[in-house]
Amino acid sequence: MKMTKGSRIAVISLVTTTVLGIVLLAGYIIRSRNQLPVLGEPGHRAGAFAFVNQAGQTITEQDVAGKVTVVEYFFTTCPGICKLMNRNLERVYKTFHDQPDFMILSHTVDPEADSAPVLQAYASGFGAESGNWQFLTGNKDSLYRMARQEYLLSVEDAGKTGTVDDFIHTQYVCLVDRERRLRGFYDATDSLSVAALILDVGRLLK
Repeated sequence: MKMTKGSRIAVISLVTTTVLGIVLLAGYIIRSRNQLPVLGEPGHRAGAFAFVNQAGQTITEQDVAGKVTVVEYFFTTCPGICKLMNRNLERVYKTFHDQPDFMILSHTVDPEADSAPVLQAYASGFGAESGNWQFLTGNKDSLYRMARQEYLLSVEDAGKTGTVDDFIHTQYVCLVDRERRLRGFYDATDSLSVAALILDVGRLLK
């Protein structure tokens, strides 16, 4: 069927409008992704801490000063999501392991069991080196306070909640910028969310 001149113009106009809409939408998404929100109350910044890493070294907020960090909570005997979370974080680690201004902080929620040697053995299963991927243990109250008050992440001692699992922790990780501001939460069990995390880490490192 032969198209009339008016029909051709209408089709061209529709295609042009559609393409323009896609371009504008893509531009909006890119701009939105480049402008990561600052989360928490106005002026909130993650505070001071002192924990021990898998190498037995004390790590404090001074060691992450000026760095982009990804914060996780887990435990080595976790029967559920922890291995999946850390397999996905291994992707993040491998992407940025040669960046001196990047670090992953993986905090145990079970410091009584997760000593530095235990964390060292666990970390080796993910090829993690203490320079860019710190597996941290320490005082339980301090670990939980940092999660809840500083990083706004949910952790619980199930002994106090009456649940079946020993410990409860979120599958979300927190992205923290060079100024210790919270910039995003990402589902570490979801590959697409982890891909978004990798993109956002790259943006903050620029």
